Amino acid sequence: MEKEQSIGIFDSGIGGATVLKEILKILPNENYIYYSDSKNNPYGDKTDEEIFNICDKIVKDFISKKCKAIVIACNTASAKAAKQLREKYTEQIIIAIEPAYKMVHDYAYNEATLIMATKGTIESEKFHQLYEKYDNHQTYLLACKGLADIIEEGNKEKINKYLNQNISQYKGKVNNVVLGCTHYPLIEKQIKQILGNVKFFNGAPNLAKHLKDVLEEKELINIYNKIGKIQFIDSNNSKTKEERFFVTIGSG
Repeated sequence: MEKEQSIGIFDSGIGGATVLKEILKILPNENYIYYSDSKNNPYGDKTDEEIFNICDKIVKDFISKKCKAIVIACNTASAKAAKQLREKYTEQIIIAIEPAYKMVHDYAYNEATLIMATKGTIESEKFHQLYEKYDNHQTYLLACKGLADIIEEGNKEKINKYLNQNISQYKGKVNNVVLGCTHYPLIEKQIKQILGNVKFFNGAPNLAKHLKDVLEEKELINIYNKIGKIQFIDSNNSKTKEERFFVTIGSG
């Protein structure tokens, strides 16, 4: 294996930076290529076929760059395309994010829970299988149409207005919030301001551990670099997105 091989990570925007931030905590020596697909954002409003074709193109590009592993850091893309991509690229390591509802089952089974996710994720077969398997019968499902777009835009006033209109009804009703979109950890503080001291669950930490396990098993861990390099690519060449991306992964 060449020592400069990278790990490719993609999302429909900068939300996947919350996933990379968790990966960096345990795999700081790796090189990363992060692809922010602003041009096709949001994925959640597209058909399954459109989502697969978009993801397929990105995966092909990562493979052409000889990425040793590819991380789908978008819950909608994971739910709609991961299975087909793995079937098509059987030799490629493909790791996919998923909503952390099982974590609620494991650590807070008897507590009321709100799952916030995109419409595409909540309506997907993959999510329904997860939900039915771990349903504690105290769970509210909320399809947050348009929320990822507002977070991507970075307008705090719009974010607060959206949250007040859509989640204030759950104040005092839930103890846990599953952040079923990688954009949502970026607004944990705003969610807490409305819902109070809730516990958050998201799939990024478990994904990071799984990625490390797979790389170790296949002896693909980078032992050469002290600190790896991170390359950012945005499909709309947005410098604003690039700035926000590096602030996100570099923040405490």
